[in-house]
Amino acid sequence: MDDSGAAYLAFSDLSGGGSGSMWVESLARQERQEQQEVEAFRRRLKYFFMNPCEKYHARGRKPWKLMLQIIKIAVITAQLVSFGLSNQMVVAFKEENLMAFKHLFLKDYASHDPGDYAVYTQAEVYTHLSHVVKQFLCLRNLTVGNHAYEKDGHFYAPLLVCQQFYHNGSISPANETFEIDAQVEKGTECLEIYPLQPVSVPDVNLSNFTLQFKRLLEVNVYFTLKAINLQTVQHHELPDCYDFSITITFDNRAHSGRIRVDLDNDVDINECRDWKVTGNIYYTVLFDTVIILTCLASLVLCTRSVATGVQLQFDYTTFFKNHFGKRVSWSDRMEFINGWYILIVVSDVLTITGSVLKIAIQLKVVTSYDVCSILLGTGTMLVWIGVLRYMGYFKKYNILIITLRAAFPNVMRFCCCAAMIYLGYCFCGWIVLGPYHEKFRSLNTVCECLFSLINGDDMFTTFKTMQQKSYLVWLFGRVYLYTFVSLFIYMVLSLFITLITDTYETIKVDTEPASELHAFVSECKDHPNSGCYRVDDGSSPCLVCCGRR
Repeated sequence: MDDSGAAYLAFSDLSGGGSGSMWVESLARQERQEQQEVEAFRRRLKYFFMNPCEKYHARGRKPWKLMLQIIKIAVITAQLVSFGLSNQMVVAFKEENLMAFKHLFLKDYASHDPGDYAVYTQAEVYTHLSHVVKQFLCLRNLTVGNHAYEKDGHFYAPLLVCQQFYHNGSISPANETFEIDAQVEKGTECLEIYPLQPVSVPDVNLSNFTLQFKRLLEVNVYFTLKAINLQTVQHHELPDCYDFSITITFDNRAHSGRIRVDLDNDVDINECRDWKVTGNIYYTVLFDTVIILTCLASLVLCTRSVATGVQLQFDYTTFFKNHFGKRVSWSDRMEFINGWYILIVVSDVLTITGSVLKIAIQLKVVTSYDVCSILLGTGTMLVWIGVLRYMGYFKKYNILIITLRAAFPNVMRFCCCAAMIYLGYCFCGWIVLGPYHEKFRSLNTVCECLFSLINGDDMFTTFKTMQQKSYLVWLFGRVYLYTFVSLFIYMVLSLFITLITDTYETIKVDTEPASELHAFVSECKDHPNSGCYRVDDGSSPCLVCCGRR
């Protein structure tokens, strides 16, 4: 080759080398930029999963949600205690009035057990009915409470004595024959008795009210009394006006020679029409308003955090697909949905609704004490459970949460299988042992009895109270109870505990990242105090941190 060809080749090599160097440098710069994007996103994920103290060191942001939750727990607990005391007074007023009515209107009542108070002769039925009517007419001179008759316009509402009986029938036990019409006559024979004005001791005579004992099913006495609960004034609350719709039942449906007598009342709480109370009674309303505002602030902050987690989940899914060509599993995606925030949001909604209802109750707009109790009680329970979120930031206290979360799927599958066996025993015990054992009379009591047996409660009493009228049923009951106790205590309950124990042991040993997400985040070695997290999301990476690495 001549000199000109050699020179040309040398020039070509020189030109090609410069172009290649620029291409390599461009690739290296692009790779560094991509690596910086990965590090920035990894740092963003790590910041999202930090606890409030770490976030404060990372970006200097004060843990407002944590401080707000602490304040909210204190004020909500105080509110619940206040409402609990108020509700306790309402319940006590109802129960004490019910007991007072039983002593006033049931003849010779002495706090009998339910079902023990009964009459056995026709004369006793008439005597007890006369006693009820007489006590009703003399109520103002007898009661020590502030009871009064109900008014219908300008007249007092009457007391009604009604009987229910079969439409027609001919019964002859001696000849073992009967003819009965199953149609029941209701409300066709009722006696109205109006309070006397002025009040005097009446001479009650029910001889004109004839009871058809052969066909008699029930004798019902209906009347309504009014009262005012004044004890709430001491707790800066408006008193309530009560309507007690009282029903006294003489139950003869069994026709066994024993007529059970029972008194029950339906309580209706109303706003008093005209009232005047000296003193401020609106302190609790102001306190409830503060609680509503506190829960609203908590609701807004936690809802924003949930929305941020959902948005970050979509960003993480897109990022992994673009940079690594992988699809994110559902378990990793659910890591961004903070269940604790959802729990707090639910508790805030319940507490706000319950507080609004409580204010309405205190202002006597509504009287839904039971609904308000459920809302406030459930909301407070969830708030206290939510404290576990902050306890979980300490590794030694986080073991309960991790164990419950890991064992929950296996426990639910195990409970579904055990429930099939449990329901089988419930139905069998209800049908076979119900006529011979008090604890198996209804399906509800069977479930409660068997659940108590699993925990070892009332075991000897359950065996002992089995009636021995039928030896076959008695023997079946022994086999039934022994097999249930052996199966559920020694096998089912032991396996249930083993599931939890095995999960706990596995968690103690396992120290590896639980998922691909955690493995990806764990590669970020920047500490909260490093200053790298003070850079806004989406901006250039921290040159100081990168240079340090």
